Amino acid sequence: MTNDQPDQRQLPPTGAIQNPLHVSPGNWFDYLVRAQPHHTDYAGIVWHGSYVAWMEEARVECLRSIGIEFADLVALGCDLPVVELSIRYHQPVQMGMAAVVRSRMADTEGVRINWDYQIQSTDGQELFATARVALVAVDRDKGKVMRQLPPVVKEALVKLSAR
Repeated sequence: MTNDQPDQRQLPPTGAIQNPLHVSPGNWFDYLVRAQPHHTDYAGIVWHGSYVAWMEEARVECLRSIGIEFADLVALGCDLPVVELSIRYHQPVQMGMAAVVRSRMADTEGVRINWDYQIQSTDGQELFATARVALVAVDRDKGKVMRQLPPVVKEALVKLSAR
């Protein structure tokens, strides 16, 4: 049987979260995730390192939302490595659960940028983890901490604090 129409079949909905990005009150940037099998241990509990990956995804998407692409930072010769990380696990996320990774720039101290995180249930009723991450601006060519943030980064970060 031949048909001149292109194949219009689609996969059935998977329950994946749509429109995963938005800003909520308090300057929080919300990034929705779902705990997939590869995020978990054998008991179906999210592995501790998965939370760190989700926080980085949320931070990268938050920066993207204000016009900072990591590829652009690399082109500027700037990197923002994590220099400090503190996480408190309150209760586990389990395989298949959706969660909101809330991210916000807390403050800056020279070239140090502090970010706060809350990982919670989609209804906001359960708190899974809280964290703080510190980044510093590093000159990629010299491998040294920059004396000041590049002007384009500084200008963009003002947008975060103005939200």
